[in-house]
Amino acid sequence: MRTDLQGLGTLQRAVLDAFDGIRQRLDAFEPQLVPREVGTLASVATGIARVHGLPQVGFDELLEFPGGLSGIAFNLDADGVDVVLLGDYAHLQAGQEVRRTGRVMDVAVGDALLGRVIDPLGRPLDGLGRVATNQRLPIERPAAAIMDRAPVTEPLQTGLKVIDALIPIGRGQRELILGDRQTGKTAIAIDAIFNQRDTGVLCVYCAIGQRASAVAKAVANLREKGALAYTVVVVAEGNDAPGLAYIAPYAATSIAEHFMESGRDVLIVYDDLTHHARAYRELSLLLRRPPGREAFPGDIFYIHSRMLERATHLNDERGGGSMTALPIIETEAQNISAYIPTNLISITDGQIVLSPSLFELGVLPAIDVGPSVSRVGGKAQRVAYRAVAGDLKLAYAQFEELETFARFGARLDDDTRQSIAHGKRIRACLGQAELSPVSVPAQIAILLALNAALFDPVPLDRMAAAQRAVEDAAHAMPDDVAERLAGAEALTDADRQQVTDAARQALAPFLAEPEPEPAPPESGPPVPNHAPKEAT
Repeated sequence: MRTDLQGLGTLQRAVLDAFDGIRQRLDAFEPQLVPREVGTLASVATGIARVHGLPQVGFDELLEFPGGLSGIAFNLDADGVDVVLLGDYAHLQAGQEVRRTGRVMDVAVGDALLGRVIDPLGRPLDGLGRVATNQRLPIERPAAAIMDRAPVTEPLQTGLKVIDALIPIGRGQRELILGDRQTGKTAIAIDAIFNQRDTGVLCVYCAIGQRASAVAKAVANLREKGALAYTVVVVAEGNDAPGLAYIAPYAATSIAEHFMESGRDVLIVYDDLTHHARAYRELSLLLRRPPGREAFPGDIFYIHSRMLERATHLNDERGGGSMTALPIIETEAQNISAYIPTNLISITDGQIVLSPSLFELGVLPAIDVGPSVSRVGGKAQRVAYRAVAGDLKLAYAQFEELETFARFGARLDDDTRQSIAHGKRIRACLGQAELSPVSVPAQIAILLALNAALFDPVPLDRMAAAQRAVEDAAHAMPDDVAERLAGAEALTDADRQQVTDAARQALAPFLAEPEPEPAPPESGPPVPNHAPKEAT
């Protein structure tokens, strides 16, 4: 009984102490009034809204609408604010309340996003639950200062022979991919992402205004090949609000920038900026901003340049990370002199031009080597590539000119026919199937065999098998030679000779048998045949 009374006294003291603590907290509490600006929704249009009653709102500030909808303040007028809506706005009605948030639009960043498919607001689209990260960055950030940057010195291998050899890309470069519809622009970008496996390069794929089926196919290819594990996919579908399409590349850039600032190498793909420019044109016309050339607003160049300028290579003091950008642009009837293509060509460090005529001929990837150029990546290209691919682009361009001339049925000399035959082998070697990257040693072995004209006796219908034989021979090279082929060192004459001999031996079963030369005619008048005829 005494023990029970003692326990009851202990419980009573604990309760009294708890109430004393609560009383002390209540006495020390001083309520603070936090003013909040609440505006009124005046009108709603296609993707935009007009709000009254927010005199202190700032440009690009995030606003909250009923139903969890967000918007960005765009036009700040004396009598109201024009807001770009970020989502479905069918439930909005005039007279509803609109609140300020006091912050700009931001997005979740961090390693937790790898392997995920999200929208520009950071909401998951893959059904795997909420993204578990507390780190956020504004989608609009200033680019790194010039003094914080370093030269582009390391290549970004795409696994595509025609790009790595003739149009090389460096880590920290901005290389534009442009071409007509259905010419394989997205396939090149997906191949580049797939080739970053086991290289430590993280990837961000931003789909802007694409069909849901096209995005699902790209995600399925990445997942099937194991590339989704190091990739973040940011999606703004074609039926989404134009505001989401507008902020999608900025959100993707901030995600990639977080990885770059942590000292890592990142590859970001914008697929494509044509839809982004059209979404911004739609918003600008609805907001009654003055239209300019092709009805695009005057700052369309600025919105793309301030975004792509964030792709760079940081110096060692900033971590040494890099962000390589591959923006994609869709042209109409190969018109690369249109407004948006010329803007992007002047912003980026080179362009990869795709030709629909090559695509129709079955030359894949359908890259037109003539107008394609890389203004930075050549400095970062491996020494072995520069040694074997130096004259390849010139020989290929000469072949294209001779091929056009030969279509007129002109009589060609032996040297011209030999140049055309060699050019056809170059085209066949630069061709490549989708999602089948070629390693660096195999590429260099093929290029060495091309320069040595080892492929010239191979029939065109056997070129694919002959290339595979050379690739297998390159993979079977000794480890020390393979390391020099894949590394940054220059090839020695012994290495070149060893690789060439291995390629010659691999191509031996594919060589066409030489045609027998006709016997020379005998000199002198023909001798009559007086042999008796056989009896019938």
